[in-house]
Amino acid sequence: MKETMIETEVTYTLVYEGKFYVIEHVPARVCKETGEEFFAPDAVERIRALIKGNKAPDRMVSTPVYEFA
Repeated sequence: MKETMIETEVTYTLVYEGKFYVIEHVPARVCKETGEEFFAPDAVERIRALIKGNKAPDRMVSTPVYEFA
């Protein structure tokens, strides 16, 4: 299968130490066929710095959580 990669920006989400984080406008290479996202090392470092730093978030959102079971 041929994979076509595009340079774009994505919304990255993660759970860290019991908190849910949303980072918008993260540069990524995305496979058009599978949707898999690839991040440059500097983008990953910037995400880590945002999460571990003392900068206030740009905004807050409320997120419902459900158990699948």
